[in-house]
Amino acid sequence: MSGSAVLREAAVAALRRLDALGLNRGSTGNLSVRDGDGMWITPTGMGADDTGADDLVWLGWDGSVRGRWQPSSEWPFHRAVYAARPDVGAVVHTHSVNATALACLERPLPPFHYMVAVAGGDSVPCVPYRLFGSEALSQCVADALGERDACLLAHHGLVAAGRTLAQAVKVAIEIESLCEVYLKALAVAGPPLLSAAQMAEVIERFERYGQPAVDSAALSAASAPARSPAAVRPARARRPRHAPRPAARRGRSPRPPPR
Repeated sequence: MSGSAVLREAAVAALRRLDALGLNRGSTGNLSVRDGDGMWITPTGMGADDTGADDLVWLGWDGSVRGRWQPSSEWPFHRAVYAARPDVGAVVHTHSVNATALACLERPLPPFHYMVAVAGGDSVPCVPYRLFGSEALSQCVADALGERDACLLAHHGLVAAGRTLAQAVKVAIEIESLCEVYLKALAVAGPPLLSAAQMAEVIERFERYGQPAVDSAALSAASAPARSPAAVRPARARRPRHAPRPAARRGRSPRPPPR
């Protein structure tokens, strides 16, 4: 199976997962994956259950199109994100209930919870309403994702990006969950927010996730609880393995060592 075929199969699997989780319904939402000099994107007006790998549409950066169907009407902002972020390998757009509800209030997701940093910053911005599929919306999304991996679209939904498709899906799921918690908190009162310094600590910690393991001995030493000097017993001197034992006294058995 070619690399492009693998990407398309993964895209369809992700599309169906988002639908199964309730982040999309019917033909709402779309996703794309970068592939060389272009991207594969879901077709317009087709539900997750009806979409197969061969239904995805190829859009080249040079404007070329290949496929049996029309690409998603939101393809302009997918292309704009890839152009603005060379590190992005996939873009996911959902109409998930809680993220969309917050977007309809034209409110960003603030740092009420440390996991907001999963989107790469101390908040998830909400871009102004623009007509779907328009260049104006594309510019808004590209600007918002310049230093973030997620943004809300006012009166519309959520966009998430990632180096891989799995990461983009993970961000979309996490932000949807956080939007649900935030809306429930708002029903009681406006929750207090974490400071910029606190969120910076979280972001710095997140940047080390998934890194190669450090030396196991160093990790054990770093994670071991500190002990007081009194609690540290001096090492016992060892007798050489082949050293002769003291001779037993005549007529008596050797004395046991003192306890």
